[in-house]
Amino acid sequence: MLVRDWMTREPLVVSPKTSVAEAIRTMREKRVRHLPVIKKDGSVVGVVTQSDLLQVSPSSATSLSVWEINYLLAKLRIRDAMTKKVIVVEEECPLEEAALVMAEHKIGCLPVVHGRRLVGIITETDLFTIFTEQLGARSMGVRLTLRVKDAKGELARLAGRIAELGGNIIRLTTLPGQEAGQGIVTVKIQDVSQEALIVGLSGIVEEVLDAREGRGWGAEGFSPYHWILEE
Repeated sequence: MLVRDWMTREPLVVSPKTSVAEAIRTMREKRVRHLPVIKKDGSVVGVVTQSDLLQVSPSSATSLSVWEINYLLAKLRIRDAMTKKVIVVEEECPLEEAALVMAEHKIGCLPVVHGRRLVGIITETDLFTIFTEQLGARSMGVRLTLRVKDAKGELARLAGRIAELGGNIIRLTTLPGQEAGQGIVTVKIQDVSQEALIVGLSGIVEEVLDAREGRGWGAEGFSPYHWILEE
């Protein structure tokens, strides 16, 4: 997967001369947290985030009136708040590299450029969406987490046995195990029961760490594991 496949094309943007008040209004109305800053020719010169705007805005403890605060925000420009040293990526960047860059630099977005011209943006929200798709959060099926040997041919053996049991793999992801020589596989499977899978995979995997019916987000019978705490 490449950045071009998941980025937002034609994202909302601002110019260095845009007022901070207007940028705050845009973020609130459009429910975005990052705005690339571009010049008239479309080249990227910065990026501004909610945090950047909070830092230049008067504190909530200020003695200024609402009118005075609005006046100050209208006078401030994005060039006074934006991050000028911007990390960008190309459309052909592998998605995992973009995610690693964001994690390493603790940033929430990457403008996507062709040369210096903005062509899109990829954000942490996009990465969360990809993660949910990888694990099949919206799909029906049996969800298994398995510990397997980290060796050549093990995934092929696993997939072959699931096929023999009549199962259809709709999602499969792997992660390193806690110990050397081990891997963790999360797989969602349709057309075969949870009980048949657990029995049938005996001897193929080292351990079934978790097994549950995945109803799929929003599907009938879906039982969420999250809730809202209220006083």
